[in-house]
Amino acid sequence: MNRQKQPEAGGKKPMNKVNFGRKVSSVHSHVGYLEPWPFYEAAEPISPMDRAPQTTEELLAFMDCKGIEKSLVMPNYGVPKQEQPFSHNQLVVKMAKEGGGRVAGALWVSGLSQNKQRNEEAFTLLDEPGIRALKMSYLLGGTPNPKKWDQETTVLHERIFAEARERNFPIHFHTGSGGSSDITEYFELIKRYGKENKIHLVHMGGGTSGHIRLITHWQELMEGGYQIYVDSSWAIGFGPRRLLQEIDKTGIGVDRFLFGCDEPWSDFESEFWKIQGVAVSDEIKERVFWLNAEEQYFH
Repeated sequence: MNRQKQPEAGGKKPMNKVNFGRKVSSVHSHVGYLEPWPFYEAAEPISPMDRAPQTTEELLAFMDCKGIEKSLVMPNYGVPKQEQPFSHNQLVVKMAKEGGGRVAGALWVSGLSQNKQRNEEAFTLLDEPGIRALKMSYLLGGTPNPKKWDQETTVLHERIFAEARERNFPIHFHTGSGGSSDITEYFELIKRYGKENKIHLVHMGGGTSGHIRLITHWQELMEGGYQIYVDSSWAIGFGPRRLLQEIDKTGIGVDRFLFGCDEPWSDFESEFWKIQGVAVSDEIKERVFWLNAEEQYFH
Protein backbone atom coordinates (compact mmCIF):
# COMPACT_ATOMS: atom_id res chain seq x y z
CA MET A 1 0.00 0.00 0.00
CA ASN A 2 1.51 3.31 -1.08
CA ARG A 3 -0.12 5.79 1.25
CA GLN A 4 1.93 8.70 -0.11
CA LYS A 5 0.03 8.57 -3.41
CA GLN A 6 -3.37 8.91 -1.78
CA PRO A 7 -5.02 12.34 -2.08
CA GLU A 8 -5.82 14.50 0.90
CA ALA A 9 -9.02 13.84 2.85
CA GLY A 10 -12.01 14.86 0.79
CA GLY A 11 -10.13 14.42 -2.51
CA LYS A 12 -7.40 16.40 -4.24
CA LYS A 13 -9.47 19.57 -4.37
CA PRO A 14 -9.88 21.60 -1.15
CA MET A 15 -13.03 20.80 0.77
CA ASN A 16 -15.84 23.33 0.45
CA LYS A 17 -16.45 24.98 3.79
CA VAL A 18 -20.15 25.15 4.60
CA ASN A 19 -22.16 26.76 7.37
CA PHE A 20 -25.89 26.16 7.36
CA GLY A 21 -26.45 27.88 10.68
CA ARG A 22 -27.70 24.80 12.49
CA LYS A 23 -26.18 22.55 15.12
CA VAL A 24 -25.47 19.15 13.54
CA SER A 25 -24.11 15.81 14.72
CA SER A 26 -23.78 12.82 12.41
CA VAL A 27 -24.21 9.21 13.55
CA HIS A 28 -23.00 7.62 10.33
CA SER A 29 -19.71 8.22 8.53
CA HIS A 30 -16.78 6.03 7.56
CA VAL A 31 -13.06 6.24 8.22
CA GLY A 32 -10.00 4.40 6.94
CA TYR A 33 -8.40 3.51 3.63
CA LEU A 34 -10.37 1.47 1.09
CA GLU A 35 -8.33 0.13 -1.81
CA PRO A 36 -9.54 0.59 -5.40
CA TRP A 37 -11.50 -2.40 -6.68
CA PRO A 38 -13.01 -3.51 -10.02
CA PHE A 39 -16.56 -2.91 -8.79
CA TYR A 40 -19.40 -4.14 -11.01
CA GLU A 41 -17.22 -5.43 -13.85
CA ALA A 42 -15.23 -2.18 -14.08
CA ALA A 43 -12.33 -2.57 -16.51
CA GLU A 44 -9.88 -1.24 -13.93
CA PRO A 45 -9.92 -0.93 -10.14
CA ILE A 46 -11.67 2.28 -9.08
CA SER A 47 -12.30 4.25 -5.91
CA PRO A 48 -15.94 5.31 -6.24
CA MET A 49 -15.87 7.75 -3.33
CA ASP A 50 -13.53 10.42 -2.00
CA ARG A 51 -10.80 9.33 0.38
CA ALA A 52 -12.07 8.83 3.92
CA PRO A 53 -10.28 10.39 6.90
CA GLN A 54 -7.34 8.28 8.05
CA THR A 55 -6.23 10.31 11.05
CA THR A 56 -8.02 12.11 13.83
CA GLU A 57 -6.69 15.40 12.48
CA GLU A 58 -8.23 14.70 9.07
CA LEU A 59 -11.53 13.72 10.63
CA LEU A 60 -11.76 16.84 12.79
CA ALA A 61 -10.75 19.02 9.83
CA PHE A 62 -13.56 17.48 7.79
CA MET A 63 -16.05 18.01 10.62
CA ASP A 64 -15.00 21.62 11.07
CA CYS A 65 -15.29 22.22 7.34
CA LYS A 66 -18.83 20.86 7.20
CA GLY A 67 -19.98 22.36 10.50
CA ILE A 68 -20.44 18.95 12.17
CA GLU A 69 -20.16 19.25 15.93
CA LYS A 70 -19.92 15.53 16.76
CA SER A 71 -19.62 12.30 14.77
CA LEU A 72 -20.12 8.60 15.26
CA VAL A 73 -17.60 6.94 12.94
CA MET A 74 -17.18 3.37 11.75
CA PRO A 75 -14.82 1.40 9.49
CA ASN A 76 -14.94 2.03 5.78
CA TYR A 77 -15.85 -1.11 3.82
CA GLY A 78 -17.03 -2.34 0.46
CA VAL A 79 -14.38 -4.62 -1.06
CA PRO A 80 -14.89 -8.40 -0.76
CA LYS A 81 -12.20 -8.98 1.84
CA GLN A 82 -13.46 -10.09 5.24
CA GLU A 83 -10.43 -8.75 7.10
CA GLN A 84 -10.62 -5.27 5.56
CA PRO A 85 -13.24 -3.54 7.77
CA PHE A 86 -11.92 -5.27 10.89
CA SER A 87 -8.53 -3.72 10.15
CA HIS A 88 -9.98 -0.26 10.85
CA ASN A 89 -11.38 -1.02 14.31
CA GLN A 90 -8.18 0.18 15.96
CA LEU A 91 -8.37 3.40 13.96
CA VAL A 92 -11.92 3.96 15.20
CA VAL A 93 -10.74 3.44 18.79
CA LYS A 94 -7.88 5.88 18.26
CA MET A 95 -10.15 8.56 16.82
CA ALA A 96 -12.64 8.17 19.67
CA LYS A 97 -9.81 8.60 22.18
CA GLU A 98 -8.26 11.58 20.44
CA GLY A 99 -11.45 13.33 19.33
CA GLY A 100 -11.82 15.55 22.37
CA GLY A 101 -15.34 14.36 23.13
CA ARG A 102 -16.50 15.09 19.58
CA VAL A 103 -15.97 11.57 18.22
CA ALA A 104 -17.61 8.27 19.15
CA GLY A 105 -16.95 4.94 17.49
CA ALA A 106 -18.81 1.90 16.17
CA LEU A 107 -16.75 -1.29 15.82
CA TRP A 108 -17.09 -3.74 12.96
CA VAL A 109 -18.33 -7.26 13.74
CA SER A 110 -19.62 -10.00 11.48
CA GLY A 111 -22.22 -12.76 11.52
CA LEU A 112 -20.07 -15.07 9.40
CA SER A 113 -18.45 -18.03 11.15
CA GLN A 114 -15.15 -17.42 9.33
CA ASN A 115 -14.88 -14.14 11.28
CA LYS A 116 -15.33 -15.63 14.74
CA GLN A 117 -11.77 -14.87 15.86
CA ARG A 118 -11.91 -11.39 14.33
CA ASN A 119 -15.07 -10.76 16.35
CA GLU A 120 -13.30 -11.85 19.51
CA GLU A 121 -10.58 -9.30 18.85
CA ALA A 122 -13.22 -6.62 18.29
CA PHE A 123 -14.96 -7.53 21.55
CA THR A 124 -11.77 -6.74 23.48
CA LEU A 125 -12.10 -3.12 22.29
CA LEU A 126 -15.72 -2.58 23.29
CA ASP A 127 -14.90 -0.91 26.59
CA GLU A 128 -12.38 1.52 25.14
CA PRO A 129 -13.25 5.20 25.72
CA GLY A 130 -15.75 6.55 23.23
CA ILE A 131 -16.88 3.23 21.74
CA ARG A 132 -20.66 3.41 21.65
CA ALA A 133 -21.98 0.99 18.99
CA LEU A 134 -21.40 -2.00 16.72
CA LYS A 135 -21.59 -2.05 12.92
CA MET A 136 -22.69 -4.99 10.73
CA SER A 137 -23.45 -5.51 7.06
CA TYR A 138 -24.48 -8.56 5.09
CA LEU A 139 -23.12 -7.13 1.84
CA LEU A 140 -20.02 -9.24 2.49
CA GLY A 141 -22.03 -12.43 2.99
CA GLY A 142 -24.64 -14.04 5.21
CA THR A 143 -28.20 -13.04 6.01
CA PRO A 144 -29.92 -11.13 8.83
CA ASN A 145 -32.84 -13.57 8.80
CA PRO A 146 -32.52 -15.87 11.86
CA LYS A 147 -34.71 -18.48 10.16
CA LYS A 148 -31.88 -19.01 7.65
CA TRP A 149 -29.05 -19.37 10.20
CA ASP A 150 -27.41 -22.65 11.08
CA GLN A 151 -26.46 -23.43 14.66
CA GLU A 152 -22.96 -21.97 14.43
CA THR A 153 -24.26 -18.75 12.88
CA THR A 154 -26.95 -18.47 15.55
CA VAL A 155 -24.41 -18.81 18.35
CA LEU A 156 -22.24 -16.17 16.72
CA HIS A 157 -25.13 -13.70 16.48
CA GLU A 158 -26.26 -14.45 20.02
CA ARG A 159 -22.80 -13.47 21.24
CA ILE A 160 -22.84 -10.22 19.25
CA PHE A 161 -26.26 -9.24 20.53
CA ALA A 162 -25.30 -10.15 24.10
CA GLU A 163 -22.18 -7.97 23.99
CA ALA A 164 -24.20 -5.05 22.63
CA ARG A 165 -27.04 -5.56 25.10
CA GLU A 166 -24.67 -5.65 28.07
CA ARG A 167 -23.43 -2.16 27.16
CA ASN A 168 -26.71 -0.79 25.79
CA PHE A 169 -25.00 -0.33 22.42
CA PRO A 170 -27.04 0.01 19.24
CA ILE A 171 -26.07 -2.27 16.36
CA HIS A 172 -25.99 -0.47 13.00
CA PHE A 173 -27.19 -2.64 10.12
CA HIS A 174 -26.83 -1.74 6.46
CA THR A 175 -30.15 -1.99 4.59
CA GLY A 176 -30.82 -1.83 0.86
CA SER A 177 -33.32 -2.94 -1.78
CA GLY A 178 -33.17 -6.63 -2.60
CA GLY A 179 -30.80 -9.40 -1.61
CA SER A 180 -29.56 -10.02 1.89
CA SER A 181 -29.87 -6.34 2.87
CA ASP A 182 -33.59 -6.07 2.08
CA ILE A 183 -35.76 -4.87 4.95
CA THR A 184 -37.93 -8.00 4.62
CA GLU A 185 -34.88 -10.03 5.69
CA TYR A 186 -34.61 -7.93 8.86
CA PHE A 187 -38.14 -8.25 10.20
CA GLU A 188 -37.46 -11.68 11.75
CA LEU A 189 -34.28 -10.33 13.36
CA ILE A 190 -36.24 -7.39 14.75
CA LYS A 191 -38.90 -9.69 16.18
CA ARG A 192 -36.29 -11.91 17.84
CA TYR A 193 -33.91 -9.26 19.21
CA GLY A 194 -35.52 -5.85 18.85
CA LYS A 195 -37.16 -5.61 22.25
CA GLU A 196 -33.92 -6.22 24.14
CA ASN A 197 -31.41 -4.72 21.69
CA LYS A 198 -31.21 -1.35 19.97
CA ILE A 199 -31.30 -1.95 16.21
CA HIS A 200 -30.28 0.92 13.94
CA LEU A 201 -31.46 0.47 10.35
CA VAL A 202 -29.03 2.43 8.21
CA HIS A 203 -30.54 4.04 5.07
CA MET A 204 -34.05 3.83 6.55
CA GLY A 205 -34.77 0.41 5.13
CA GLY A 206 -33.05 1.02 1.79
CA GLY A 207 -34.74 2.24 -1.38
CA THR A 208 -38.39 2.73 -2.33
CA SER A 209 -39.67 -0.66 -1.19
CA GLY A 210 -37.68 -0.54 2.03
CA HIS A 211 -38.94 2.93 2.93
CA ILE A 212 -42.56 2.00 2.29
CA ARG A 213 -42.34 -1.24 4.24
CA LEU A 214 -40.60 0.42 7.18
CA ILE A 215 -42.97 3.40 7.28
CA THR A 216 -45.95 1.05 7.06
CA HIS A 217 -44.75 -0.84 10.14
CA TRP A 218 -43.24 2.14 12.02
CA GLN A 219 -46.08 2.80 14.46
CA GLU A 220 -46.64 -0.86 15.31
CA LEU A 221 -42.91 -1.36 15.89
CA MET A 222 -42.73 1.65 18.19
CA GLU A 223 -45.89 0.75 20.10
CA GLY A 224 -44.82 -2.90 20.22
CA GLY A 225 -41.74 -1.98 22.25
CA TYR A 226 -39.13 -2.58 19.55
CA GLN A 227 -36.00 -0.45 19.88
CA ILE A 228 -35.67 0.56 16.24
CA TYR A 229 -33.59 3.55 15.11
CA VAL A 230 -33.00 4.93 11.62
CA ASP A 231 -30.94 7.44 9.71
CA SER A 232 -31.91 8.85 6.32
CA SER A 233 -28.57 8.63 4.52
CA TRP A 234 -29.01 7.42 0.94
CA ALA A 235 -32.78 7.56 1.48
CA ILE A 236 -35.07 8.68 -1.35
CA GLY A 237 -36.69 12.05 -0.66
CA PHE A 238 -40.25 10.86 -0.13
CA GLY A 239 -39.14 8.39 2.57
CA PRO A 240 -37.71 10.71 5.22
CA ARG A 241 -40.27 13.35 4.32
CA ARG A 242 -43.17 10.98 4.92
CA LEU A 243 -41.74 9.47 8.10
CA LEU A 244 -40.79 12.82 9.62
CA GLN A 245 -44.24 14.22 8.89
CA GLU A 246 -45.80 11.18 10.59
CA ILE A 247 -43.53 11.64 13.59
CA ASP A 248 -44.35 15.35 13.71
CA LYS A 249 -48.07 14.56 13.66
CA THR A 250 -48.10 11.68 16.15
CA GLY A 251 -44.92 12.12 18.21
CA ILE A 252 -44.31 8.40 17.84
CA GLY A 253 -40.61 7.63 17.48
CA VAL A 254 -39.42 11.22 17.84
CA ASP A 255 -36.22 9.98 19.52
CA ARG A 256 -35.54 7.26 16.93
CA PHE A 257 -34.68 9.27 13.80
CA LEU A 258 -31.06 10.50 13.63
CA PHE A 259 -29.01 12.40 11.08
CA GLY A 260 -26.22 10.56 9.27
CA CYS A 261 -24.16 11.94 6.40
CA ASP A 262 -22.57 8.61 5.34
CA GLU A 263 -19.45 10.39 4.10
CA PRO A 264 -17.48 9.65 2.01
CA TRP A 265 -20.00 7.45 0.16
CA SER A 266 -22.69 10.12 0.26
CA ASP A 267 -22.24 13.87 0.80
CA PHE A 268 -23.04 16.00 3.80
CA GLU A 269 -24.74 18.81 1.92
CA SER A 270 -27.46 16.75 0.22
CA GLU A 271 -28.08 14.70 3.36
CA PHE A 272 -28.49 17.93 5.35
CA TRP A 273 -31.03 19.44 2.99
CA LYS A 274 -32.95 16.18 2.83
CA ILE A 275 -33.92 16.89 6.45
CA GLN A 276 -33.79 20.68 6.50
CA GLY A 277 -36.16 20.93 3.53
CA VAL A 278 -38.95 18.86 5.12
CA ALA A 279 -42.00 20.78 6.30
CA VAL A 280 -41.97 19.73 9.95
CA SER A 281 -41.50 21.60 13.20
CA ASP A 282 -38.11 22.95 14.13
CA GLU A 283 -38.33 20.88 17.32
CA ILE A 284 -38.34 17.70 15.23
CA LYS A 285 -35.37 18.93 13.17
CA GLU A 286 -33.42 19.76 16.31
CA ARG A 287 -33.92 16.21 17.57
CA VAL A 288 -32.89 14.69 14.24
CA PHE A 289 -29.90 16.95 13.63
CA TRP A 290 -28.25 16.63 17.03
CA LEU A 291 -30.32 16.02 20.17
CA ASN A 292 -31.08 12.33 19.54
CA ALA A 293 -27.40 11.72 18.79
CA GLU A 294 -26.40 13.57 21.94
CA GLU A 295 -28.68 11.43 24.09
CA GLN A 296 -27.66 8.16 22.44
CA TYR A 297 -23.93 8.52 21.86
CA PHE A 298 -22.50 11.56 23.62
CA HIS A 299 -24.29 11.82 26.96
